[in-house]
Amino acid sequence: MLINRPMNRVIIFILFLVIGFSACESESNPPKTAKQKAKSNKVLNRILEKKKLKAVTDYSSVTYLIYRGETIGYQYEMLKDFTDYLGVELEMVVEKDLDKSIKMLNNGEVDLLAMGLTVTTDRSKKLEFTNPILTTHQVLVQRKPDDYMKMATADEIESHLLRNQIDLSDKTIYVQKGTVYVKRLITLADEIGDTITIIQEDKDVEELIKAVADKEIDYTVADEHIAIVNSKYYPNIDIKTPISFPQKIAWAAKKGQTGLTDTINTWLDDYLNSLRSRLIYNKYFKNIRSRRIAQSQYNSFSGDQLSPYDDFIKQGSKMIDWDWRLLASLIYQESQFKPNVRSWVGAYGLMQLMPETLMHFDLDTNATPQEQIFAGAKYIAYLDQQLPKTITDSIERIKFTLASYNSGIGHILDGRRLAEKYGKDPDIWTGHVDHFVYSLSDEFYYHDPVVYYGYTRGEETYNFVIEIMERFEDYKNLIPN
Repeated sequence: MLINRPMNRVIIFILFLVIGFSACESESNPPKTAKQKAKSNKVLNRILEKKKLKAVTDYSSVTYLIYRGETIGYQYEMLKDFTDYLGVELEMVVEKDLDKSIKMLNNGEVDLLAMGLTVTTDRSKKLEFTNPILTTHQVLVQRKPDDYMKMATADEIESHLLRNQIDLSDKTIYVQKGTVYVKRLITLADEIGDTITIIQEDKDVEELIKAVADKEIDYTVADEHIAIVNSKYYPNIDIKTPISFPQKIAWAAKKGQTGLTDTINTWLDDYLNSLRSRLIYNKYFKNIRSRRIAQSQYNSFSGDQLSPYDDFIKQGSKMIDWDWRLLASLIYQESQFKPNVRSWVGAYGLMQLMPETLMHFDLDTNATPQEQIFAGAKYIAYLDQQLPKTITDSIERIKFTLASYNSGIGHILDGRRLAEKYGKDPDIWTGHVDHFVYSLSDEFYYHDPVVYYGYTRGEETYNFVIEIMERFEDYKNLIPN
């Protein structure tokens, strides 16, 4: 096909324009240098190298709490799923003050801020946000009338509540200091052309919601997803009046750390469309089970109790000079605080003691929870006495004791001999002896001449110690000593 000369000139002109624009774009957005890429991946590389992600969050009924000994929370479960995706451990740090959390992030004390922050223009200048983990909006938290349960109709209840934002004129609203709620209320006062008195408090959002429920204040503001959960704790509050447009909630990294946020975003692309994500969301914000969690006395947010046996656990822990929350973590690992559970190998009760161990303490399956716990504590003391005195670090000694509790002292001594043979420190569990105990299911190792007790499922023992110590950290974060 022939193209006339004027058309040729047009095509050539367009090509020059395209080349020119491309050159300009290349100059204005040059590709990242190796140094820039390394800087943007600094936190991600640290996480992968240390095999641990350290996240700061606030302690609330939504983000991170203990229920019947189990660590739960919407933010926590999502973080666990992400760290499983990365193949690293999760370490949680609790801090309700946002400014302090941001300082920790910038100082490198933590890797990720996982408080479920609202994404704003101002915050985006200081933080590197991920894609949204959910979308919410701000709602007014107010109290239903005192006798609302006796009112005949919903309309009668509604007549006592504020539903129009104009009705906030001359009202006093208490909000957490430094939150986006302050800015929204200032804007809202301007929109309605009247005064809203805003009192900024050091209390967090959920403390202020409780203050509304307890008649200490009349109004506060919260994100809807937080308000939904708290309405199950306090049925006398109303949360149906919106005061903002939809807003994005996200995690945040230190500004410039795009390597971490890009990795999270890649994971979120699939995760937020998964069945697992929907199940977690429903668990905390829709499922009727969340009401049972809220009303339980074994909820760290509202009850500060781990189990019905806390007093016995505290007494037992004094027998072995352990933090009672560590002993509680062991008991949860063994039985989930169920006193009559029996394993397939015959171990019984809260501490899953074998029949011969129970007999040694003049007990059987009729032993009370108190007797089971005290017998378990005495058995722990016995195991500790069998360990060499050269294990002087108190935390490492606890890990050796836990491992012995799971697999028997003989296999742990085998692990120590292997560690010494292969140039590792036999007095350090983590990174030394734990590797060789893990390997005792491998024929190469359990046939080694220094191994006296043969095969064991070392992976189970390895994970047993990790899980108890990780849960202990959660208990320390969330349960008072």
